[in-house]
Amino acid sequence: MRGFYIGRFQPYHNGHHQMVKEIATEVDELVLGIGSAGDSHSTRNPFTAGERIMMVAKSVVDFDITTYAVPIEDLERNSVWVSHVQSMSPAFDVAYSNNPLVIQLFKEAGVEVRQSPMFNRGVLQGTELRNRMMNGEEWRSLVPEPVVGVIDEIGGIERIQRVSDTDSDGRDSDGGPDPE
Repeated sequence: MRGFYIGRFQPYHNGHHQMVKEIATEVDELVLGIGSAGDSHSTRNPFTAGERIMMVAKSVVDFDITTYAVPIEDLERNSVWVSHVQSMSPAFDVAYSNNPLVIQLFKEAGVEVRQSPMFNRGVLQGTELRNRMMNGEEWRSLVPEPVVGVIDEIGGIERIQRVSDTDSDGRDSDGGPDPE
């Protein structure tokens, strides 16, 4: 059986990792949907889809499960979101999510959805990690070791600190990239 788990993974952290570990006990293969794949270089989405694929792929290599990381770009029409996801992904039998909207959309499309307990949600959430990175606080213990390596390799801390110095989406007033 093949499962599907989508996240923005900005960055992939120990909560995601624990969820994948739990899912791996229920399925033979797992598709990891890299959500908001077209977004990067902003405070909310500092990492590219390719960088997040590296984080995920390097982190799950030791799990006894075949995984596929698939970029999924945002679609502004919820009514067709599931068919969009299915068109970008290998076929799957069950979807995993704790997001109420995602659960609703999959259920309306007739896809079985399973939930998992959240793991240390007070700390293990992307916003908390990104804030720690922006403020030069400790974050490395909250992500799998391979993620630390990817973030170091790409200069991720410098990037998130730099883009946090611009407006909220890293663009200037004419809608183009901020020239700084």
